Amino acid sequence: MHELFLPLQFALKNLFGNLGRTLLTLFGIVIGTVAVLTIASAGDAVERYVMDQVESFGGNAIQIEVKVPSAAHISSENSGGIAKGIRITTLTKDDAEAIAKLPNVEAWYAGNIGQALSSYRETSKQIFFLGATAGAPKVDKNIVLTEGAFYTEEDDRGAAEVVVLGSNIRNAFFGSGPAVGKSIRIKGQSYRVVGVLEERGTAGFLNFDDFVYIPLETLQKKILGIHHATFITVTAKDEASVPGLAIDIDRLLRDRHDIRKVGEEDYSVMSVKETQELVASIFGAVRILLIALASISLVVGGIGIMNVLFVSVAERTSEIGLRKAVGARPKDILRQFLFESLLVALIGGAIGIALSIGILFGAFRMAASFGFPLDFVISLKNIGIALLFSLLTGVLFGVSPAWKASRIDPIKAIREG
Repeated sequence: MHELFLPLQFALKNLFGNLGRTLLTLFGIVIGTVAVLTIASAGDAVERYVMDQVESFGGNAIQIEVKVPSAAHISSENSGGIAKGIRITTLTKDDAEAIAKLPNVEAWYAGNIGQALSSYRETSKQIFFLGATAGAPKVDKNIVLTEGAFYTEEDDRGAAEVVVLGSNIRNAFFGSGPAVGKSIRIKGQSYRVVGVLEERGTAGFLNFDDFVYIPLETLQKKILGIHHATFITVTAKDEASVPGLAIDIDRLLRDRHDIRKVGEEDYSVMSVKETQELVASIFGAVRILLIALASISLVVGGIGIMNVLFVSVAERTSEIGLRKAVGARPKDILRQFLFESLLVALIGGAIGIALSIGILFGAFRMAASFGFPLDFVISLKNIGIALLFSLLTGVLFGVSPAWKASRIDPIKAIREG
């Protein structure tokens, strides 16, 4: 026990005796620990949030979306192509109605998203419209009305000029007054408000309170001037039938779109479970990459520890020689300098963890104010990872100067001192 306590005592004495140098050495370790813990914890929180949002659509949901042919659904080619204006117009409401006839389909709706300038009296807003067939509330259980009712299948087939307002749009146009029965103007035409949605917040990074639901046929014919849909959402009768139904949907669309070659699909079919697995794999890979990048700052901190210890060895050569002359063994000197390195890493890691908790608390509160309520949970696993990284940094970068100190010739050191 004495063999451990004495080197530790010398290490503490040296660190606190050179407080300015110690604080400078701590800085790199603190920054590195903050980066590692913040990235790991923020990644976990965002992943949980996305998973919860995906799960909110139900475990028996299947999503069909347009896709650039020859590109994977989750790929830069697909997202980049669509962002650059590639329009896939082959997915239609007729496809959705054909899918609805498949066995095990419980409910469905087809949709598209557009925007247009809308107004009520003196108030004008550029509004996002979610064109959806009348079955949307049967598929998406988060569609809950506080006023009025959702539009009907007859409204959709007849391209009726009716809308259902998100809560933010309702407040912007009508304040606390009644909205149902009144009319707003879209592209110069009058549209009657038939319902108002309950406040929902964000889902999949979209704030549904800022959306206006409108019959799909109305959006297509009277606002966007198109005939296609961009997505179809289907719910199976039970979760057990989801894999088989997804296969049936793929076969049906492959036949309807005359696709004979695998990889040339202009659509993607993905269940909620598959989406969650994909999200988990993406977040896992990104988290590892970001933690690796954040660890660079720990390397910088480790180099700082190594340089400071080398300077310390040079300044204390005569002290080391004297200690050896009175009986200190090389391993005692090695242990002393390793303790100094580990103490710097441990103190820096502890300070970094405390700072990271404060940063995450503030960041999560800010995210909540923007409509993204992330769970403020910092796992012991992530704290352990951050502390382990800092301690490993202390060991790896402390070995070389500690070894150099332990090899000093006591006679030569005393003579030069």
